Amino acid sequence: MSKTAIILGATGLTGGILLSALLKDDRYHKIKLFSRKTVGISHPKIEEHLINMLQLKIVADDFKGNEVFCCIGTTNSKTPDKGLYGTIDYGIPVTAGQLCIQNGIETFIVISALGADPESRVFYNRIKGEMEETILTMEIPKTHILQPSLISGKRDEKRTGEYLFKQLMKVINPILVGPLEKYRSIRPEIIVSAMIWLANNHFNSKRVVSDEIKEIPRF
Repeated sequence: MSKTAIILGATGLTGGILLSALLKDDRYHKIKLFSRKTVGISHPKIEEHLINMLQLKIVADDFKGNEVFCCIGTTNSKTPDKGLYGTIDYGIPVTAGQLCIQNGIETFIVISALGADPESRVFYNRIKGEMEETILTMEIPKTHILQPSLISGKRDEKRTGEYLFKQLMKVINPILVGPLEKYRSIRPEIIVSAMIWLANNHFNSKRVVSDEIKEIPRF
């Protein structure tokens, strides 16, 4: 079966790697991109929709395919306003889930974060946790929420705090063993491989934490 994939967040680090992987994957004949800016790639598989992502519902008629991969996420430095932050990290994935239900899309793969918890005192973790809980109540048949730890890799935008933490993680990763192994940083290529594998194979868990992501077979 030749499939159509939808990617939200293809201009980001993980989303960009996911796009490259799907372009090479013969199982996918079309990749629909919904984002506020172009990825700058010309390819016969790509169908690009440049929109205000906070108004995703207005493109409901175009939001049709076999699978949705949601790689949306912001940071405190990029979005210091907590109201807007929540509208992005909670609102966009939830709206995408609603469109999956509306258009009969049965596969929804979402990147969240390790530590996501709707009861957390940490704003970032609480928003992610609330997003997860809402999406799981939708009961989209094949839903998988990935909870990676710190994602390694070079980003286009400058994130000084994240860069320093990544350098620290390079030092302490080797001593994070046993129950602490899930806190090791994770490469975006591993997350992408897991997302594609989950979309094309059966997996029992709805939530997939960072160390489990690393154990999923590579495509």
